[in-house]
Amino acid sequence: MASKLQINLGGVAIGGGAPISIQTMTNTKTEDVDATVAQICQVESAGCDIVRVSCNTKAAAESLGKIISRVSIPVVADIHFHYKLAIISIENGAHCVRINPGNMDESGFREIVRCAEEHGIPIRIGVNSGSLEREILDKYHEPNSDALVESAMLNEKKMYDFGYPNFKISIKSSDVKTCIDANRKLSCSSEHPIHVGLTESGPVFSGTIKSSACLGALLCDGVGDTIRVSLSGDPVEEVKVGRQILKAFNLLDKSVNIISCPTCSRTVINVIELSKNIEDKYGNLQKKANISILGCVVNGIGEAEHSDIGIFGIKQGVAKIYFKGKEYLSTCEEKDIMTVVDELILDV
Repeated sequence: MASKLQINLGGVAIGGGAPISIQTMTNTKTEDVDATVAQICQVESAGCDIVRVSCNTKAAAESLGKIISRVSIPVVADIHFHYKLAIISIENGAHCVRINPGNMDESGFREIVRCAEEHGIPIRIGVNSGSLEREILDKYHEPNSDALVESAMLNEKKMYDFGYPNFKISIKSSDVKTCIDANRKLSCSSEHPIHVGLTESGPVFSGTIKSSACLGALLCDGVGDTIRVSLSGDPVEEVKVGRQILKAFNLLDKSVNIISCPTCSRTVINVIELSKNIEDKYGNLQKKANISILGCVVNGIGEAEHSDIGIFGIKQGVAKIYFKGKEYLSTCEEKDIMTVVDELILDV
């Protein structure tokens, strides 16, 4: 179930019925302000709502102010082990800090909460299968879903003991089933916003499949208020995959949904090239539109009648085009299809 409580992260509402936000993480050296700013601008252009940067050194944490002053989306400081780096990050304008209490002592945890409250920013409690508290790992002998949830709830209790309920929770595992089970259990135990994602999912191709399986199952259950697809690759790819997953569940308010057939011997227009060209050009367009591209009339007419822009082949190299469910062109040469789409997309 969607989280009942809502937090505000640098102007982005999370939980409580707010739209699901897409996150990624930079892989530049945070101390390199120019490179980090450039990458943040790239992921924002791809549709990212919130970006996280690693603050593993004093110089990195101190760079946040310069970075934040040059970007438009909220920036989360990623902190491990050293609580003082979280303090420096907050003092330099971080919109949120992500901490893993499993690799930090309680006094440091308390200091971070005190500073976050002083500056009025939320905290992300991150629980990972690779860094559980030793006592919990000793109890369960492995980082299974029950161990992960127990850690999350223990740290939720600490946040309330510290008197600061302004937080979201993430439980991540590199195992698809464990991640799904843990987040389902968490959603039944906590009312706080949940950040979901499969951690360390792998290279772009296999990681996309595993992440889609994990996030798809959770989103179908209504679990998750913000997401990240973690891939060994360009962060822009993470954002693109995240957007496509949300599109699949109609969870993006404004996006272009492309419907195209897998092609067969009946295909009379180049669906593969055409669908790629349309996706490359309009895949990130902030506009609600369904575009169908079918290779023949078998399903082409039916899909076109329910599309904002419907294209289907009628004979070799020739298509019909529908606009908002009605025939727009009786025939269109294949070479002219993109030009027509460019014209029609303006009026969708």
